Amino acid sequence: MCRHLAYLGPPVTLRSLLYDPPHSLVRQSWAPRDMRGGGTVNVDGFGVGWYPGTGGDDGRGGAPVRYRRAGPIWSDPTLPELAAVTCSGAVLAAVRSGTVGMPVQESAAAPFAGGRWLFSHNGVVRGWPDSVVGPAGGLPVRDLLTLDAPTDSALLWALVRHRLRAGASPTEAVTATVREVAAAAPGSRLNLLLTDGVSVVASVWGHALWVRADDGTALLASEPVDDAPGWREVPDRRWVRAGPDGVQVGELD
Repeated sequence: MCRHLAYLGPPVTLRSLLYDPPHSLVRQSWAPRDMRGGGTVNVDGFGVGWYPGTGGDDGRGGAPVRYRRAGPIWSDPTLPELAAVTCSGAVLAAVRSGTVGMPVQESAAAPFAGGRWLFSHNGVVRGWPDSVVGPAGGLPVRDLLTLDAPTDSALLWALVRHRLRAGASPTEAVTATVREVAAAAPGSRLNLLLTDGVSVVASVWGHALWVRADDGTALLASEPVDDAPGWREVPDRRWVRAGPDGVQVGELD
């Protein structure tokens, strides 16, 4: 399992999301509260992606920037300085707990990226890789040969990306992928995050997701990062979309 979060709103520093909250993503890397049996710590890599702005731009949309490493987030000497001076109005970040048998390498850490998109997966595909031979068979061979890493999360990103390229909306791409993989690999945990810097789509399938939204700001996270009022847990088997028009929640099954 992993921990991840996505932020949309007025530009803030990466530090205010990753380090400053009392139960920040950095703290969740070594003291998570709700892993639900999916490991105890998240030390097998981390990544943060953001949409840089120029001038008066709020940093939404366009092509994102990523910073990823294979080790624990707390051990990186550069990220604290980078996070203190980098601001954005759209951020996706994750700390990884690698599934046994899957590699620990930088390219296996979320967020995955393509064009204007950033993607993360919190969970596990049961029966990997045999259980998802069917869904994988629907991908172009080139996509299979160029997976970021030989992991379930990288395959999920390829499936979502393939649907986006075919014209699916972000919500359609995420929900269709979750349903297809859940049917092929029962018992999987499929909490996905997808953003283009303007909106965020998430799925809740087998793990936790919390949302706090107010005054044009939306924060989606595996666990609340603080004790501020307004956090609400999204029920299982739901999709969530957060954007300029607010937050919507719908059923996945």
